[in-house]
Amino acid sequence: MVKPRRVHVLLILVVLSFLLIYFLPCSNNARVEDKPSPVHILILSSWRSGSSFTGQIFSQHPSVFYLMEPAWHVWVKMYQNSAKVLHMAVRDLVRSVFLCDMSVFDAYMSSQKKKSDLFQWETSRALCSPPACDSFSRTDIITAGNCKTICSKYPFSKVEEACKTYSHIAIKEVRFFDLKVLYPLLTDPSLNLKIIHLVRDPRAVFRSRENTVAELKRDSDIVMGSQRTKGEMAPYNTMQIICKSHVEIYKAGSQAIPSFLKDRYLLVRYEDIVRDPLARAAQMYRFAELHFTPELQKWVHNITRGKGHGAQAFDIGSRDALRVSQAWRNTLPFQKIEKVQEVCKDAMDLLGYRLIHSEEEQKNMSLDLLFAQN
Repeated sequence: MVKPRRVHVLLILVVLSFLLIYFLPCSNNARVEDKPSPVHILILSSWRSGSSFTGQIFSQHPSVFYLMEPAWHVWVKMYQNSAKVLHMAVRDLVRSVFLCDMSVFDAYMSSQKKKSDLFQWETSRALCSPPACDSFSRTDIITAGNCKTICSKYPFSKVEEACKTYSHIAIKEVRFFDLKVLYPLLTDPSLNLKIIHLVRDPRAVFRSRENTVAELKRDSDIVMGSQRTKGEMAPYNTMQIICKSHVEIYKAGSQAIPSFLKDRYLLVRYEDIVRDPLARAAQMYRFAELHFTPELQKWVHNITRGKGHGAQAFDIGSRDALRVSQAWRNTLPFQKIEKVQEVCKDAMDLLGYRLIHSEEEQKNMSLDLLFAQN
């Protein structure tokens, strides 16, 4: 009777061993696979289009790791080239950032780089809170000024360390002029990419660019490439290229789109954001699979309903956003408006911006007529 019992016990042990070896690892693997992959958000725009503010809507969210224009480093290092030539280098850098591989910056920054060497790092709440900086909480609304004063001395390694702790990674970029360049990222199985295409009335963009000519000179030269011109028509020629790029991006993202772009492209007009900030922010958050917290709702309301006049061109502060967005109507001569409308007519027609035909219309046309509803 003893021997059969031993055999029985051994059989039980063998079965248990089998279960431990084969089923427990599978269970562990299942838990790893169940962890949601990060959501990658690319805010695609052009200079002076309200993209820095729109980027902040994402940066201030406690679930988002955000970088503002990381491809600035590519354009500074390789400024002799045209925007088209630099597309591939910019795309590769953006992909690496989305995957939290910050070694990509080794090609564009010194070996002794610090976190504060990263372009506009202080505009990223994620780089101003743990683990990138211990002085603030991850749920705080953090201004760039406060962050720059307190968090600048942390090592560059903290950028990658912080990136890996977030469920959403957002990048604001103004250096893509063709959506098709991004197709390899949209079909990359390691990425879950969503694109927010931000546009603004070309007349407002032109007026804002006039106020920042010196700051944008290098970028404008790269945009123009071999077509670079001087004189009165130079800024209009630059606007023509920018407007054409918006047309091509919009067509690729919304007309006869490939299957991999379905539900992954969203067009947003800056004028619609400032007219109804809470509704548009909520729309963008839903698209990006983010929760619009009460704290963020309050912040969005306050920063767009302040008394500021937007005097500092690159400053993101509380202002009367709707009034500032329409300042061009009182300051841009009608002769310049006509020229902008001529070079950007296709973009204005396609994106729902009405043409102005006289100085009287310039002053008196209502917002509802000026911006057709999309």
